[in-house]
Amino acid sequence: MLDYPQTPGSLQTLGQKSKPPRLELLRRGIFHQSLVREFTSIGLFVFAILLGIVVFTQLIRLLGDSVSGAMAVEGVLALLGFSALGYLPVLLSLSLFLSVLLALSRSYRDSEMGVWFCSGIGLTRWIRPVLWYALPVVGVIALLSLVLSPWAWSKADEFRRRLDSRDELSAATPGIFRESKQADRVFFIENVEMGHNRVGNIFVQSVQHGKIGTMVAQQGLQEIAPNGDRFLVLLNGRRYEGSPGKHDFRIVQFERYAMRVEEAEVKPGYVRPKSRSTRYLLQNPESWNISELQWRLGLPLSALIMVLLAIPMSFVNPRAGRSFNLIMALVIYMLYSNLIGITNTWVAQGKMSPAAGLLGIHGLMLVLLILLFYRRLTMFSLRRVLRKNPHPLPLGEGTTDSSPSGRGEPG
Repeated sequence: MLDYPQTPGSLQTLGQKSKPPRLELLRRGIFHQSLVREFTSIGLFVFAILLGIVVFTQLIRLLGDSVSGAMAVEGVLALLGFSALGYLPVLLSLSLFLSVLLALSRSYRDSEMGVWFCSGIGLTRWIRPVLWYALPVVGVIALLSLVLSPWAWSKADEFRRRLDSRDELSAATPGIFRESKQADRVFFIENVEMGHNRVGNIFVQSVQHGKIGTMVAQQGLQEIAPNGDRFLVLLNGRRYEGSPGKHDFRIVQFERYAMRVEEAEVKPGYVRPKSRSTRYLLQNPESWNISELQWRLGLPLSALIMVLLAIPMSFVNPRAGRSFNLIMALVIYMLYSNLIGITNTWVAQGKMSPAAGLLGIHGLMLVLLILLFYRRLTMFSLRRVLRKNPHPLPLGEGTTDSSPSGRGEPG
């Protein structure tokens, strides 16, 4: 079977033409370089767009948490970098697939593919430049999914725990009312002078012995006792104390009032499997750890399969519209990704063995890859096969042999 699309009738009339070796090498070099250059330019463009979308959405979410007081402002950029690094394997896989798909689809739309076919460049000859372009990216995806992304997620979780373990004063956001972790104190700080360790316009409300105490001060400062305890010292303020609904309120003016700042306990917390290192997953073969390991191994494998699937799926049928193949390719990519997620969940729940979960879905996509290449190489169409008459009538029975004389007789 030849490696470019053929119809059954064209195989009989195809003539083999010999080409000079130097011309053949020149043609291969131009073909290879032009493809890799176009793949790279489109891939960088698509990756930049996808990374910008992910960074923008994560930035909005983190800023929302910061404004609501759930997270400190100084943690936004660090968590944004860790989350972007964690999403890089998926973004690179999608960019790799779309770059090859868009480049080859453009070649079909601009009739360049027909020129390559006529010059002897068959469909299977596209595999080599595609692999030349894709294999380094697949290696980077494997490195990210197995090493760097788990490290990024672990650092992000560690950073979140560190932010949650800060004392109340350090976790305070200027201009926002904040409740203490013990739910017995509400405080408000209008501004903070980081260099001078001072705060301005302070409001603190607490409950002690069944009475509500409210303190206001124009300024304050932070002090650390010799034993390591931290205090917020209010300067030149007032304290209002009493019980709601009674007339026993007291107003006390003070020049200096020290409040002990409670430090939160550092709790180890739950470590997600996605934050564990690959070595830890191998050393602890639990169901969820195996599922996470299967996901990490499946990312580079699925990226390689999808980039090869982009070769036959890039065919553009003018009668079906220019975007039909892109829609179908994206649908197949989404189904592939969702099936990988479903099989990972089944493996984690013990409903499927790890070998079946890893090899089953990827083996199915390999079969689909072979079938699509076979369909493109042989121009196979089920509709054309069904239209053929399986029982042709012999000559003379219901048919007329058309002769040059036009009378149905041999000339």
